[in-house]
Amino acid sequence: MRRLLLALPFALLPLAVAHAADEHDHDHDHEHGSLGAHEHGVGRLNAALDGQTLELELESPAMNLVGFEHAATTDADKAKVAAVRTQLEKPLTLFNLAKAAGCVVQNQTLESPLFGDKPDVDDDHDGDAKDEHHHDHSEIHAHYQFTCATPAALKTLDLANIFNTFPATRTIQVQLIGPSGQQGVEVTAQAAALKF
Repeated sequence: MRRLLLALPFALLPLAVAHAADEHDHDHDHEHGSLGAHEHGVGRLNAALDGQTLELELESPAMNLVGFEHAATTDADKAKVAAVRTQLEKPLTLFNLAKAAGCVVQNQTLESPLFGDKPDVDDDHDGDAKDEHHHDHSEIHAHYQFTCATPAALKTLDLANIFNTFPATRTIQVQLIGPSGQQGVEVTAQAAALKF
């Protein structure tokens, strides 16, 4: 199953390239030398349903979830990070999975520099001391694996609770592999559900 999720970005690469060419030509990307990988208000979700196993990988700039990206030093910031971590530890609520599917969490992993994890090494900057701006770009990664007793009951993936819980998230770029094939869509709070 993990191989399936790892292959997902490559399977949908033509869609991503076309989307990047159409919509990601703005100063923020040029300024940071990226193709919109870290865009405030935009999260990414890879989803794969294979047999009874459902895997979801959510990646988001920390700004979308906690409201900042710097290390939490004040009590208020630490409390906000702890609250967001608690919310992310409840994926059945966040993803509003159909109860009839009987999905249970088998494994979950949360990673972020804000949670005390080491930040990823940024090869693009090679220790360039004069450009410290990139250190302010903290991401939060959440990986969930579910076993679903009745996967056929998973008709839709409803992301409304993510938008309600984290209102700074404007859109989520979803790449999904399910029984009906693969798809890449951009989901908003106004149209927060997609079909498996």
